[in-house]
Amino acid sequence: MSITAENLVWRIGSRTIVDGVSFAAEPGRMLGLLGPNGSGKTSLLRLLTGLKRPQSGRVLLDGSDLASLGARTVARRVAFVEQHATTSANLRVVDVVRLGRFPHRSWMSRWTHADDRAVDEALQRAGMQDRRNERWQSLSGGEKQRTHIARALAQTPTELILDEPTNHLDIQHQIGVLKLVASLPITSVVALHDLNHAAMFCDRVIVMQQGRIVASGPPDAVISETLLREVFSVEARVEASPHHHRPHIHYLR
Repeated sequence: MSITAENLVWRIGSRTIVDGVSFAAEPGRMLGLLGPNGSGKTSLLRLLTGLKRPQSGRVLLDGSDLASLGARTVARRVAFVEQHATTSANLRVVDVVRLGRFPHRSWMSRWTHADDRAVDEALQRAGMQDRRNERWQSLSGGEKQRTHIARALAQTPTELILDEPTNHLDIQHQIGVLKLVASLPITSVVALHDLNHAAMFCDRVIVMQQGRIVASGPPDAVISETLLREVFSVEARVEASPHHHRPHIHYLR
């Protein structure tokens, strides 16, 4: 397994935010992280990237404890796109994406052809090649999100962690971003609010409630009317879509 969580516990004071979470993300697959607000999804993602350290348990990258690896080593391998990722500088798109190359370069090293190739490929994959010289403040919300994903891809990661990458985007860009992530030949762990999107694009899903995993597996085995009622407090009907044959949720009034 490329990234594994073993009995992770993280607290703020006396409040347990992540409570004994264990799972393994399959290499090259898209793992969806689902749950109501306050269920611990963002905190878990930050533990997976090393931005937070658990009080107990550990995160493994191909069997190596994340805590034993240097920050640069982790950054060369794991890319993280935060929910509210932004920049106040009015940089060009290509300059934002070039920031993803810093983990691969020493303080005195020169920019190389390999760096150029990584940036060009990331822009191409994210569909931002034609906008590479545009200024940040001129971009739409979807274009900014695609630029952040391109910056993450320029790191040439083997694991991509995304926290609500479709938040505040219109439906066209929501679908576009998820299609992009699902097409990548790397391991991705993605926190999502939209359960239908998770069912459409994720290979497996994990459902969290009050810091714990309450269900995990393929979407068609996990997303059920009972789970929606007990975890998300909604009444719905779940049927296989005639278009993509994955679960589709019909919410009831």
